[in-house]
Amino acid sequence: MHWRGLYTGDGSVDIKGKPVLKSNTGNWTCFSILGNECCERLAYYGIATNLVNYLTETMHEGNVSATRNVSNWAGTCFLTSLVGAYLADAYWGIYWTIVAFSIIYFMVSTN
Repeated sequence: MHWRGLYTGDGSVDIKGKPVLKSNTGNWTCFSILGNECCERLAYYGIATNLVNYLTETMHEGNVSATRNVSNWAGTCFLTSLVGAYLADAYWGIYWTIVAFSIIYFMVSTN
């Protein structure tokens, strides 16, 4: 194999500024993204299934108002993925977009 085939070829460098070997990249990133997505889905569906009950019983909203608010919340959650896709494609890249929005998601959910 030619020596150029051993490296990523996309300009990636390690912490010392040297070209990165293909065999040493991408493994942990895949698992961190999958783990993050698993946790995010668990949080989303955990909130979604209980939000109508919370709004009607604790916040004393009517069923129609509570259902409308949950639908608006779910729609907003799905629309923000379009913003993330634009940022990932145009500016930050997939990894940094996931990191940035994970931090925001964590900070908002812990308040």
